[in-house]
This record gives sequence, C-alpha cells and structure tokens, in this order.
Amino acid sequence: MTHPALLAISHGTADPAGQAAVAALVDAVAARLPEVTVRLGHVDVQQPDVAASLAALPPGAPIVLVPLLLSAGYHVHVDLAEATAAHPNVVIAPALGPDERLADALAARLAALDDAPTEAAVVLAVAGSSDRRANDDCRTVADMLSERLGRSVAVGFLAAAEPRLDAAVAAAAAGGASVVVADYLLAPGYFHNLAVRMAAGAPVARPLLDHDDPAAALVDLVVDRYRTAAASTGAPATL
Repeated sequence: MTHPALLAISHGTADPAGQAAVAALVDAVAARLPEVTVRLGHVDVQQPDVAASLAALPPGAPIVLVPLLLSAGYHVHVDLAEATAAHPNVVIAPALGPDERLADALAARLAALDDAPTEAAVVLAVAGSSDRRANDDCRTVADMLSERLGRSVAVGFLAAAEPRLDAAVAAAAAGGASVVVADYLLAPGYFHNLAVRMAAGAPVARPLLDHDDPAAALVDLVVDRYRTAAASTGAPATL
C-alpha cells in the first residue's frame, strides 16, 4: 500500500523570512520521511492554497493534511474542513498545539535571550482568535511553559482576545518587575513584529521557527501528527 502523502498547510505570510522558516521545517520533515510525498500549501496569504495543493496530488490518493497551526481555531474547524469536504481521501491531523514539545521549544527560545533576567516575569505572546477553543489551547501551552520554568506565565493576545499583549506586559511589570516575552508564533512575520512593538521594550524571544535549523522537537511533532493520522487510513505499520 502506498504511504499517504503529507500535505502540510501553514497559515501563510507575506514575510520572506517567515516563508523560508516554514519551508525549512517542511524540508526537514520530508528528509525524515523519504518514502512519503511531502508538499506545502497555505490556508491564507500565500499560494498554493489548499484547493490548488490538493489538485496537484494524484486524484483519489490518500492524503494526510497536517495543519502547521499552533491551535485549532477557525482555520482548522471551518476553512480546512470546508476545503477538504469533497475529498474523502483526505484525513486532517490535529493542529500542532497544545503539545509539551512546543513548551520545550518556547523555553529554549527564552533561555537563548541574551538580555533577559533569569527571574523575569514571563508573558506568552499569542496571535489570538475569535474561536475560544484556540485561545484555550494557547492558555494550556502557557501552563505547560509555566511548569517548565517553575514560575507563572501570563498570556497576552496580539488580536481578537483580551488581555492584549501590551496590557499583559504592563500588568506583569507592575511594581517594577522585569518582564520577558515568549513568542508563541510559528515564524517571523506581521505578528512577531507586532509583538515586539507591543512589548514596550521588554525582550522578546524569537518565534518557534526562524533563520536557524528547525528544532528537532518541532520536526518530530509534525512527523508524529502525520504518522498518527496515517495509521487511521490503514497505512503500512512500518511508516
């Protein structure tokens, strides 16, 4: 039996650095799965979109769509569900988060900050969603990161939900405390730049993907999402 293709679907960004960072992750996944056809598409901003990505794969062939999204919000529950409704050969894997490996990657990014006091208050910057389930997923990751760090982690949203990041940073800094911002964004782009502006001078960690090689844990996460979903299609056990 042929292994299902892996169609990784990112949000999409107009930022060249963000595009390159996501492409590097997908390339690393493809290197880990040499027997699998791996393709990258996008739910917004970039091409190919989901429809074009599906059309580029053999008709009727099994496909596992892995959302390169950190939480399951509108794009997963509505956009991807609608885009694949006419494709019974497509299985949609869960979003990347919440997952302990994301908390580990966030902690590593914080540890790499040169100018961050070790006991600074931590605020997790997240994009925010109109879907409460997505925001709850982000709060779960904040709790995971809090466990890793042994200190509380507040959440600040960049859009669509409260508290906004600037307000969360101000609250964390009350009384003169130092603050650092963990960047719960997949790659550089508009929202990372917004986080830096809203942080009001507090050090902001790099996003999960950047100009360096993708963390092995992130590659593992995408591969695991694929393998678990592929198993539901009856794919070979040796996958």
